[in-house]
Amino acid sequence: MILDAQPDIEVVAEAADGEQAIEAVAAHRPDVLLLDVRMPVLDGLEAARRVCADYPDTKVLMLTTFDIDDYVYDALHAGASGFLLKDVRRDDLAHGVRMVAAGEALLAPSVTKRLISEFAARRPGVARRPHRLLDQLTAREQETLRLLARGLSNAEIAAELTVSEHTVKTHVSNLLSKLQLRDRVHAVVFAYEAGAVVAGEG
Repeated sequence: MILDAQPDIEVVAEAADGEQAIEAVAAHRPDVLLLDVRMPVLDGLEAARRVCADYPDTKVLMLTTFDIDDYVYDALHAGASGFLLKDVRRDDLAHGVRMVAAGEALLAPSVTKRLISEFAARRPGVARRPHRLLDQLTAREQETLRLLARGLSNAEIAAELTVSEHTVKTHVSNLLSKLQLRDRVHAVVFAYEAGAVVAGEG
C-alpha cells in the first residue's frame, strides 16, 4: 500500500515466502526486490543469495527487526544492496526503494561504519593478509577504499585526499568495477574481509 501510493513506483508482484519471491522475480524481473529476513518455506537470506546470483539486475533490499545483527551482515554478504528496519517511516521506505533502484547502497556512511566495524570485530578469524584483488587498484583507489570503509562520504573522502568530489566518484566507480562489486556497501564488506582495513583502525 505504501509503495503503490507513490507515483513513480509500481508494485508488480507480492510473495508470501522466499520461494514465491524467487518465482516472482523470474516472471517479472523487477528493479527492486523487498525481502523480509524471516520468511516461511525459504528464508529471505537464501532468497537474496539466489536472486543476486541468478538475476543481478534485480537489486535486493532487506527488511529486518534488528539493527546490528548477524542477519544484516549475512544479507549484505549475500548480495543485498542494503537493509531497512521494519519500523521505517513511509517516506523512508519509498526513498530507500528509489535509492536501491538507482544503484545506490542504502546504508548511510555512519551506519556503514558502525555496522561493518561490528561484524568485522566479531569475526577475528578473517584473514588479514591483503587480498590479491587489491593489487589491481591504484594507490589512490586503495586509499579511497580504506576511507570509504571507515564510513566517510564522497565529500569527506574528497576533503581527506584533497581532490574533487567528481574524482572520488571516479575512484569509487573504478574500484567497484575492478573488484566486481555491486555497490559501495559491498566494497566496505570486501575491504574488511580482504584486510584492507581493520575494525577500530583509524
